Amino acid sequence: MIRRVLLTLAALMMVCTGLALAQEDLYIRRVEGLPEDFFMGMDVSSVLSEEASGVRYHDAQGRERDLFDILEENGINLIRVRVWNDPFDSQGRGYGGGNCDINAAIEIGRRATAHHMGLLVDFHYSDFWADPAKQMVPKAWRDMDIKEKIPALHDWTRECLTKLRDAGVDVAMVQLGNETNGRLCGEKIWMKIYQLMDAGSRAVREVYPDALVAVHFANPESGDNYLSWASKLSYYHLDYDVFMTSYYPYWHGTLDNLKSVLSQIADTYDKKVMVAETSYAWTLEDGDMSPNTIGEGGAYEKPYPFTVQGQANHISDVIGAMADIGGIGVCWWEGAWVPVGRDSREENQALWQEHGSGWASSYAGEYDPDDAGVYYGGCACDNQTLFDFSGRALPSLSVFRMVREGQTPPVTVDALDEPHVYCDLNGPVALPDTVDAVMSDNSRQAVPVTWEAIDPEALKAAGPAAYEIHGTAEGREAVLTLHMVRFNYVLNGSFEEDDVSMWRCTDLGQTEQLYCEEKKTDSLTGLRHWHFYSAQQDTVEFELEQDISALPAGTYEYRISIQGGDCGETDIYSYVKIDGEMIYTQPASVTKWNDWHTPAIGPFSVEDGQTVTVGIHVRCGGKGAWGKIDDAELTSAGE
Repeated sequence: MIRRVLLTLAALMMVCTGLALAQEDLYIRRVEGLPEDFFMGMDVSSVLSEEASGVRYHDAQGRERDLFDILEENGINLIRVRVWNDPFDSQGRGYGGGNCDINAAIEIGRRATAHHMGLLVDFHYSDFWADPAKQMVPKAWRDMDIKEKIPALHDWTRECLTKLRDAGVDVAMVQLGNETNGRLCGEKIWMKIYQLMDAGSRAVREVYPDALVAVHFANPESGDNYLSWASKLSYYHLDYDVFMTSYYPYWHGTLDNLKSVLSQIADTYDKKVMVAETSYAWTLEDGDMSPNTIGEGGAYEKPYPFTVQGQANHISDVIGAMADIGGIGVCWWEGAWVPVGRDSREENQALWQEHGSGWASSYAGEYDPDDAGVYYGGCACDNQTLFDFSGRALPSLSVFRMVREGQTPPVTVDALDEPHVYCDLNGPVALPDTVDAVMSDNSRQAVPVTWEAIDPEALKAAGPAAYEIHGTAEGREAVLTLHMVRFNYVLNGSFEEDDVSMWRCTDLGQTEQLYCEEKKTDSLTGLRHWHFYSAQQDTVEFELEQDISALPAGTYEYRISIQGGDCGETDIYSYVKIDGEMIYTQPASVTKWNDWHTPAIGPFSVEDGQTVTVGIHVRCGGKGAWGKIDDAELTSAGE
C-alpha cells in the first residue's frame, strides 16, 4: 500500500514577518464609488481614561500629537462614543471601560466637533457593557416596570442629548442600544424592546432632528435572525434610519454574506446600512499583561495575517464591501485603546482602577458580579488598535484617508503559512519544497523554502509525536509542525473532503438533521464534521459507519470523537465489526458544546482478507438533541 505525506495549508496560523512596515510600502486596495459623505468612523470611548493614565499619542512620524489631530488628518470623520447611565459605584468609583457617562461623551464630542467630525452617540441603556449576552438594567431603573421604564428612557435620552446640544456638539447619529440581539435594557419581548427604542427615537427627533437614528445588532452570520429583527421593527413601525451591524471577521462570517444580508434589509425596508464595529489584530502579542481576546490558537477564523498589512487589507475590504451595497460607513472599534504601561501588571492595575482605563475595574463587581467582578483587568484588544503599544500611529490608520485612491507598491511577502505535515511512521518522511506565502495584496503564492536537517529514522523510532521544524523562505523564518503518526485507514475521517460517499449513515429513528456540516467552531479539527439534530424528543437514533477492506494483517486501534448537548438519556458507543459481525464496542457520552469525548477501541487483530467496519451508534432521548462527530481514525496499534 502506498503511504501518503499530507500537507494541510488551509486555515492555518500565519507566521508574522516581524519586519517594520514603512508607510510607502503599505499596499492599499483602491475602493471606487465611495461617496464624499461616507462615514470613516472610529470608536475612541476610552480616550479620556487613557490620557488620564498617562497615554500619549504620536503620529506615524513619531511626533507627539493630540489624538484627534492624528485621526482627522488620516481621514476619520465620525467619532463613536458609548454612553452608560451611571458607571460608578456608591462611592463614585468608576466601573472602568472608560467610565463612559454623558460627561465623558460631552468632552469627547467637543473635541470631535472641533476637528470637524460628527459624533455617533451609542446609548447602551445600561450602567456598563451591553452586548448580545448582557443587556442589564441601569441601577436607577431596576425596580421599574415597562410602563415606568419607557418615559424614564425617553427623558434620560433627551436630557443627555440636550446637554450635548448645549455644549455645541455635532451629533450625526444616535444608536438606540448596543448589539440588541433580541434584548434591551433587561427586556426580552419584542413589543417592549420596540417601545423602549421608540422612546429613544422620539427623544432624538426632538433634540437633534437632523441626526440619523440607528439600531445595532451583532452576528450577521446568522442572517435569518437579522431579517427577522428587521421585520419586527417594520411591523412595529419603529422610526429609524440606519440598520447597523458589528462585523468581526473572526466570528461573523464572510464579507459576501455580510453584503447579502444587509442588502436584503436595505432593499426590503428602505434603510441605510452600516458597520458600527469592526477591527482586526495587527499582532498576536499582548501589550498590557492582561489577556487578549485574539491570541495564539483559538477556534476563530483568520482571513488575514496578523500583521499591519493584514489589518490594512481588512480595513479596505470592509469599506469596499459597504461601498458595493451602498452602505453609508464603517466604524473601527476602540482604535486607540493602547496599553497604559508595560512595566508590570501591578502598576497597570493601579491605573485601571484609578482612571477606568481597563475593560473593568473591581468596583464594577457590584453591578456585574459574575463577569466584571471576577475577570476585571486591562484591555483585551490592545493588539487590535490602529496604534502600536507605545501610542504611535500604525501605517494601517492611513487606509481611511488613502482608500479612495489606493496605493500599489510592488507586492511582497507579508506572512508565511505555518503548515502541518503528517508522515506515517511506516512510510517516507518528506518536507515540502515550498511554503504558502500571503502577499501584501492578500493573494497567495508558493515560495521556495529550505528546512533544517532532520533524521527521519530517529523520528520514526521515537514513535508518534509532533516536532517544530524551522527553515528559511524569502529571507524570513519559516516554521512547520511535523506530525509523526500512524497511518489512518479511515477515508475522509475528518470529513474535510467534499465526497463523503465512503460513509454510510443509517437513520434508525426520525432524526431531523443528519449531514456533513462546515463550521470551524464546531469541529474538533479542520472545518467540517458530521452533524445531527432533532427538535422532537426521542427521535435521534442513527449509525454512521465505513467499511475498510484489504487491511494488512496486524493489530489496530479505532477512535472517533463526539460532542453535543440537550441529549437526555443516551445510548452512544463506537464499534468495530469484522466481516459484518459486531466484535467490539466502547461507550461514549455527550455533555456540552466543545466537550469532546473520544472512545477508543483496541488493540484488536485483523487477518488477511477480512473487512473491518468502524462506526458510531447514537441514540438520544432529549428534546432538541444535537451533536457533532469528527476525526475517525483506524491506525496500527503501538508496540
